[in-house]
Amino acid sequence: MAAKDEADTPDRALVDRWRDILALHARTQCELDRALHRHGLCASDFEVLDVLSDGPGPGADGSCGYRVQEISERVHLSQSALSRLIARLEKDGLVERALCTEDRRGVRVTLTDKGRALHDEVRPVQRAVLTRMLSLR
Repeated sequence: MAAKDEADTPDRALVDRWRDILALHARTQCELDRALHRHGLCASDFEVLDVLSDGPGPGADGSCGYRVQEISERVHLSQSALSRLIARLEKDGLVERALCTEDRRGVRVTLTDKGRALHDEVRPVQRAVLTRMLSLR
């Protein structure tokens, strides 16, 4: 009887809604990975390129891009996973890393011309998947 009582509580609706959100996220992530794979990217790769495409231009001190910590807060990856992803994007010539001019301890990441061109090419693909998967039905 206890299991039935739990199913009738307001908590059950909350948990069901949470699981619906998780399922939608998983389906959307799979669709993004499938669509972006044709361009040599996965969804996480694109998210980093997308964040960097909106990044600040060169400042008065010559700094630009984002610190790795700032990117990790926006793409919801651990710092170590993001560092590996950035290293791969750098190897592919899509991003560049440089020491922060402000304190020389941090690293700033910026898009290369190649990275910006790929982002511009793939952005409509990513947005089309989001539109299809997240449109209200």
